[in-house]
Amino acid sequence: MQQYKIVIADDHLLIARAMTVLIENFPRYSVLYEVEDGKKLIEKFKVAKNIPDIVLLDISMPEMDGFETARWIRENHPGVLIVALSAQNDDQSLINMVKAGAKGYLVKNTHPTVLEKALDSLVANGYYYPDWAANKVFASLSDDKIKKISFSDRENEFLMHCCSEMTYKEIAGKMFCSVHTVEGYRDNLFEKLGLKTRVGLAIYAIKNGKDASALSNR
Repeated sequence: MQQYKIVIADDHLLIARAMTVLIENFPRYSVLYEVEDGKKLIEKFKVAKNIPDIVLLDISMPEMDGFETARWIRENHPGVLIVALSAQNDDQSLINMVKAGAKGYLVKNTHPTVLEKALDSLVANGYYYPDWAANKVFASLSDDKIKKISFSDRENEFLMHCCSEMTYKEIAGKMFCSVHTVEGYRDNLFEKLGLKTRVGLAIYAIKNGKDASALSNR
């Protein structure tokens, strides 16, 4: 059975220690070490033996937070899988962490069995997102199905804006149309992709290169 090495980056030491104890009881996983912030993680990564398979990364840390740390890992060690850790279900934090390179998202009060399930999904499928985060984006859309889905230019533009913090009213202003029209684009995309939430649309957009960064390249 393959063993996967995990690093925990969290400034709440009791939480980090409790997670280590839990993970050490999972047969496929072991914890290499714990760090308190992103800067300490980068220092550790300078030694090859300290580079893990998975990083459980707290979003809110001093010195260097989870967003900046995730971007650094993505750019310098793209083979390392990142799971964001958050104190609450936060749509925008989820979207921003996915954009930064996270392949999973867990709330800190997650049940131990869910934690193991999340790790198993991560190593088997390359991602894990809880139900509220619309993981059906990944589970229900095969590559063949994605290729068959077509979007209008306006639907593509709306999809890109979904990854921002703008409200639907603000998106309507950007697109020079009414809120009702924007909601129509949203509903069309929900139907085409089999999704039910804006978070789902945002994750789909990021995964398929249709996030807001594409607008700046036009």
